Amino acid sequence: MNSKKLVSAVFILFSVASFAQWNPTTDKIRTKWASEVNPQNVLAEYPRPVMERSLWANLNGLWDYAVLPAGAGEPDKFDGKILVPFAIESNLSGVEKRLGKDNELWYKRTFTVPSTWKGKSVLLHFGAVDWKAEVFVNDVKVGTHKGGYTPFSFDITPYLTRGEQKLVVKVWDPTNDGYQPRGKQVNRPEGIWYTPVSGIWQTVWIEPVAKKHIAAVVPTANIDTKQLSVNVCVANASPGDIVEIAVKDAGTTVASAKFAAGQQIDIPIRDMKLWSPESPFLYDLEISLFGNGELQDKVTGYAAMRKISVKADNSGILRMQLNNRDYFQLGPLDQGWWPDGLYTAPTDEALLYDIQKTKELGFNMIRKHVKVEPARWYTHCDRVGILVWQDMPSGGNSPQWQMHQFFDGKEAVRPYESEANFRQEWKEIIDFLKPNPSIVVWVPFNEAWGQFKCAEIAAWTKNYDPSRLVNPASGGNHYPEAGDMLDIHHYPNPRITLINTKKVNVLGEFGGIGLAVEGHLWQPDKNWGYVQFKNAKEVTDEYIKYAEQLKETIRRGYSAAVYTQTTDVEGEVNGLMTYDRKVIKLEEDRLKQANKEVCNSLSK
Repeated sequence: MNSKKLVSAVFILFSVASFAQWNPTTDKIRTKWASEVNPQNVLAEYPRPVMERSLWANLNGLWDYAVLPAGAGEPDKFDGKILVPFAIESNLSGVEKRLGKDNELWYKRTFTVPSTWKGKSVLLHFGAVDWKAEVFVNDVKVGTHKGGYTPFSFDITPYLTRGEQKLVVKVWDPTNDGYQPRGKQVNRPEGIWYTPVSGIWQTVWIEPVAKKHIAAVVPTANIDTKQLSVNVCVANASPGDIVEIAVKDAGTTVASAKFAAGQQIDIPIRDMKLWSPESPFLYDLEISLFGNGELQDKVTGYAAMRKISVKADNSGILRMQLNNRDYFQLGPLDQGWWPDGLYTAPTDEALLYDIQKTKELGFNMIRKHVKVEPARWYTHCDRVGILVWQDMPSGGNSPQWQMHQFFDGKEAVRPYESEANFRQEWKEIIDFLKPNPSIVVWVPFNEAWGQFKCAEIAAWTKNYDPSRLVNPASGGNHYPEAGDMLDIHHYPNPRITLINTKKVNVLGEFGGIGLAVEGHLWQPDKNWGYVQFKNAKEVTDEYIKYAEQLKETIRRGYSAAVYTQTTDVEGEVNGLMTYDRKVIKLEEDRLKQANKEVCNSLSK
């Protein structure tokens, strides 16, 4: 047998063995991408496109797992295999078990550091782990991270040995028995509350770097001065280290700069090309770090010239502007859930699909609802060209506690540990997503779920990132002095119930037109929408009726609207698409035309 046939035969045998250990069987619906998931090549795309290096290694795939009572210690024997990065409760994990507050989830695998990385530091990255993760390398605890929605990393170089490396991760996740942000996860899913997501749910990977290396790149555009400000964070920098940046358009350098590490630079951009949903132009960035005259690190990324702001129109109504022009934002409430992967899309193509379909249906914005996506989702938004409102995932001791905001007219007091955790995770989310130009609005609270010190949190958010607008409480308890906008929710039809003349006024949620499509349901009964119809024509007729009503609210003061929702999710059947993404539930041409007319309403 020749070498090519031998390699092919070995791979086939290895793949068959892997599939034998992984069997994602379920009675529930699945997306078309679920069948494309291969344990040997899971979510293989580079996970951090805003700052990319040429060398890296993906650690996704089959790991050993065990569920033990909390405090029991590392298991001697594991329960079986789990497919990382799918949560243990998901179908695609191959396990589909609940964890609960009384248990801990243990992961184990081995890996080998490529010999070509000799002399480099090795960083171990986790895209996201829900909720508390403790990481061990070769039986040494290297770090802990609390927070289910943000990436974290450890320099594991001092703990590496010759040959195979042992990696163990311990996870504790109390879901709604804890105070941590968790979005819509609950132990007893029903109605608007969904299945828990515990453990590793985004890509795990390693990459080699020099001791001195680039740790973060944050570009911020100023289109009024035609400058791109770039902040480059350098790990282990010393006096004399220099950063060089090249800004490129289709491979041609159009601007460049050289500056000392630790300084922020303002780079003039001549013949500036603006980014918008209609023209999502991105400049490529090349960032190089030099120490002692030698190249230490080089990364690539991108940036966009765009501005989000507020200005009064000729009638004195405050409007959101994109690139100094009145711009009505219309988009769906996007929960980001999958019937097969829960929080995790089966493939990168699936992750991109929802964004592309949203834009094809005539929307120009997405509200990412009480969830944070992997970095690649935001890069897809940057490249496709769609605006993003980013929610902070809600949290608290229970859904009931979240909704109980006032007692005797006074704002509820959030326990100290819960408040400190909220502030830390919100800061990490903003730090994570600052480089993405598609994000134009931060939303710290939704419908008073865990809302506390609203004016203070909104002010901190605005001060920490003045380049975006702040929606302090979407549909929540409202404070006249907080944030840039007043956000009202009204179901099912759009209606103005409150106006603040000193803020931008938006309709943060409306719609919820329900249609249960047989054969595409998460559960056979107990499916609901805010209103229910029988077929696509009836749903489309109702949507167009709402679109006409929305035009009137725009004339009276609304500057954005969010329709509930992108897809069905578990028992909710008020999506534009079924949960498995196999059926568009409205008549697409009529929907697109209605959305186009709404989006253009302020440009006439």
